[in-house]
Amino acid sequence: MALQEPSTVVLSACLLALSKQQGATIYTIQLALNLIWMPLFFGFGRPIAATIDVVTLTGMTGYLAYIWSQVDDVAGLCLVPYLGWLSFATYLSAGCGYLNNWDFSGMWKPKSKAQ
Repeated sequence: MALQEPSTVVLSACLLALSKQQGATIYTIQLALNLIWMPLFFGFGRPIAATIDVVTLTGMTGYLAYIWSQVDDVAGLCLVPYLGWLSFATYLSAGCGYLNNWDFSGMWKPKSKAQ
C-alpha cells in the first residue's frame, strides 16, 4: 500500500468534515420543507405553494443523497426510496392542483345543510 502525502490526507479529512457539515445543514432544510408541505396543501389550501415546496424538497433531498454518498455510499442509497416517494408526492400535489384549477377554496369546508 502506497503512503499518501500528509497534505493529501489533511485535505481529504477537511473535505469529509465539510461534506458532513453541509449534509447536516441540507438535512435540516429538507426537514423544514417537509414539515411545511402539509399545512400549505391541506391547512391553507395553497396548491401552487405546496407544489413548489415539494419540488424544492425533492431537489434538496437529491442533493442530500449526493452529499451523503460522498461520506458513505450506503447513506446516500438509503435516500433512494424517499426520493421515489417524493416524486410520487410531487405528481399527486401537481395533479390535484391542476385538476382543481389550482383553487382549493372551499374544498375542505363543511357544507351547510339546505332547509
